[in-house]
Amino acid sequence: MEVSDKLGIVSQFDTWRKKHVSDRELVLVLAFAVGFLASLAAYVLHFIIHLIEELVTSGFQVKTINWLYLIYPVVGIWLTSLFVKYIVRDNISHGITRVLYAISTKQSRLKPHNTWSSIVASAITIGFGGSVGAEAPIVLTGSAIGSNLGRIFHLDNRTLMLLVGCGATAAVSGIFKAPIAGLVFTLEVLMVDLTMASLLPILIASVTATCFSYFFTGGAAMYRFQMDYLWGLDRVPPTILLGIACGFLSLYFMRMMSWCENGYGKLSSRPYLKLLVGGLVLSPLIFLFPSLYGEGYSSLGLFIEGKTEADWMQVMSGSMFAGQTKLLVLYVGLVMMTKVFATSATNGAGGCGGTFAPALFIGGFGGFFFARLWNMQQLGVYIPEKNFTLYGMAAVMAAVMHAPLTGIFLIAELTGGYQLFIPLIIVTISSYLTINIFEHHSIYAVRLAKQGKLLTHHTDRSILTLMSMDKIIDRDFTSVHPDMEMGQLVHALSASRNDYIPVLNDSGNLLGEIDINQLRYIIFRTELYHRFHVSQLMTPPAATLGVNDPMEDVMKTFDRTGAQNLPVVSVDGQLIGYISRTHLYSMYRQLVADFSAE
Repeated sequence: MEVSDKLGIVSQFDTWRKKHVSDRELVLVLAFAVGFLASLAAYVLHFIIHLIEELVTSGFQVKTINWLYLIYPVVGIWLTSLFVKYIVRDNISHGITRVLYAISTKQSRLKPHNTWSSIVASAITIGFGGSVGAEAPIVLTGSAIGSNLGRIFHLDNRTLMLLVGCGATAAVSGIFKAPIAGLVFTLEVLMVDLTMASLLPILIASVTATCFSYFFTGGAAMYRFQMDYLWGLDRVPPTILLGIACGFLSLYFMRMMSWCENGYGKLSSRPYLKLLVGGLVLSPLIFLFPSLYGEGYSSLGLFIEGKTEADWMQVMSGSMFAGQTKLLVLYVGLVMMTKVFATSATNGAGGCGGTFAPALFIGGFGGFFFARLWNMQQLGVYIPEKNFTLYGMAAVMAAVMHAPLTGIFLIAELTGGYQLFIPLIIVTISSYLTINIFEHHSIYAVRLAKQGKLLTHHTDRSILTLMSMDKIIDRDFTSVHPDMEMGQLVHALSASRNDYIPVLNDSGNLLGEIDINQLRYIIFRTELYHRFHVSQLMTPPAATLGVNDPMEDVMKTFDRTGAQNLPVVSVDGQLIGYISRTHLYSMYRQLVADFSAE
């Protein structure tokens, strides 16, 4: 079938759909489809990860040191980088940040390859031992599915944003069988506003993904958690202290991750050197601490499901610490502190994965470390290690992602431990308030916030983020040279459709402006035409705008100067065009109307 025939069929179907199915009804159907496809993608990804893990580690001995830990992670990263370079040919790292960027600057449009490329790349990376998580790639995949389904049916940008949110919700819900956590993740992390029009599609996607995950993997929770110790008021002080400690632990994780990323970024032009450096960091860490291999959920399970020290000791199996009971706390502390280096080395060297699982991992190890030290020192009331492992997971997630509700509901749904709600609330609030003193954005949003490209719940700022400076710059202007006589200037004024004329030098740099309103008293005095030059008549502009200035700064500049038109210049000072206050505010009002419409 020829392309024209296919396009004709699509056009006919679209015409029939608009006649018989409203956009709102279509969105509900698409939300169901997104939920199913996202849960399927999550199942396929984890199936491939476990398949690769079983193939490469089938010969490992539990109680002995395994030298292949030095090789497999590097092989996985190398294969991933080849796949990305020669097949995908696009950057697919930082999945959740990429979704935020699409919402903020690309009108929620994600590329078609994002519906599958992250699954393959992250499966290779994690299956071979890369110390990252699969959640961010699945969130990117689910969001891309929603975006591309919406584009097939020619839906508007606002509806695309909703479908992207449905995809992200379905991804988190499907991975953890946690429908409420998936919903609040989209609200807190992706910052998609919740209205009555968006609530139903997101809930449909969330519940659909959860139900199909039960179908694919069974009805059991991720961890078999049993409440052995009821929470009481006497455990409030250690719970608060754990939250504060996890806040600082999260700050360490974010700052160190950013520092490592900047370091690997400097090697971006030399991929094999980057692979070598990352491999030299990652492989020895996994060799020394096998708990760092892959996502790390099995190691967390030992703390959550274990009841005795013999159960917890299994976390050191395969390492040189194995069997050394007195070194358990030291081992847990070292793993907790080095996880950030393993994660950054995996991604920095060319692997593909997210920081969702590493945040849970560090939090879980941090919670166990805190509780074990507390009980060893007999500082007061006994605190159960497995409960505090869960508290730590929630606390670090709340701080790193700036998402306390996500941390609370995810841990509760992950374990079925709904009786933990009160301590989970206390620990996440303590952690979030602690990190908020130092970091005002999540680990996903901080990169975009620095560039002024972050969409927030603040409607005015969201509108300004969605506005594109490129679309409001007027590039049709008449310019004059500073050496031009006043007589020639009059002819230029008559040819211009604006009441201002920029004065440029030979290189196109802006020197000043001619305001026709200031010349109206002498413009018709012909005896002055050869006496004055443009350089004597021009005035400096009220302000200049940079081509990369955030729209919020552009608005503030107009308010501060009261100007009707302001020039936009490039980094080297060349004039690009002008922005009109009237045009700017007209577009702003239109976007506010579109953004606020149900």
